Amino acid sequence: MNQHLKEHLKQLEERHIHLEVRRNREQLGQILADDFFEITSSGNMINKNDCLKNGVVLTEMTLHHYEIHPLAEHVVLSTYYIKDKTRNRNTLRSSIWKLIDGRWRLYFHQGTITELEIDQIAKKM
Repeated sequence: MNQHLKEHLKQLEERHIHLEVRRNREQLGQILADDFFEITSSGNMINKNDCLKNGVVLTEMTLHHYEIHPLAEHVVLSTYYIKDKTRNRNTLRSSIWKLIDGRWRLYFHQGTITELEIDQIAKKM
């Protein structure tokens, strides 16, 4: 596995959950692919336009157990665990990143609420 690519995508993922970026439509728009879509933890489907027009959830989150899984030459699945300090809940997350015009962009995202804690995740992943 390419450690440099893993670190790069992890940094992009951390930017994506950072409050400052989530409040800034321009910065958020640079991360999301034009055809981005998400299945939210509440079971809704949203797209890039929804995120930029309506905003995204603003919570303090930390990312743990980040892994990447190449799917094709310029397509990577990332999986990780989020500790949401604001809403006091945990989610297992997956993202699909695509290399588009020389930049990695977030193409798909899904979050699933879990009862598992950080130390339990290490044993599962």
